[in-house]
Amino acid sequence: MNVREIQIEELIAPTVESLGCEVWGIEYLSQGKYSKLLIYIDREDGIDVDLCAAVSRHVSDLLDIEELISSRYTLEVSSPGMDRVLFKEKHYTEHVGERVEIRLNYPFEGRKRITGVLAGVEDHMAIVQEAENEYLLPLENVQKARLVPSFD
Repeated sequence: MNVREIQIEELIAPTVESLGCEVWGIEYLSQGKYSKLLIYIDREDGIDVDLCAAVSRHVSDLLDIEELISSRYTLEVSSPGMDRVLFKEKHYTEHVGERVEIRLNYPFEGRKRITGVLAGVEDHMAIVQEAENEYLLPLENVQKARLVPSFD
């Protein structure tokens, strides 16, 4: 996450938690005059539209008061979904054994995209098993990692 996303999460986390859920992750996509703020929330018994709407109202008011975002933006609040993005090291740890797709900022062994089983997390690196190859990917080089749902 970038500095702006970290600031936003620190600001809104207490409000989101007071509504009975947690901030899973934040994506702030700056697109010239118009930007998009995506807030993913989660809780054990799931997320519904009413909870997303409540979080959206509270967060919108808070962001307006604190003026962290000076340009126009669209706010979207949703569940992380089955193909959830992994934002934090703890997300990687919680999903060891699951299939992931990882896009990298810089090529690793000539590749910027690796899909395989998340075998573990060690020293701020994701261990990904792809066929007979094992990759140690520094988390700071991960542009985006998401789960690949299995419908077996």
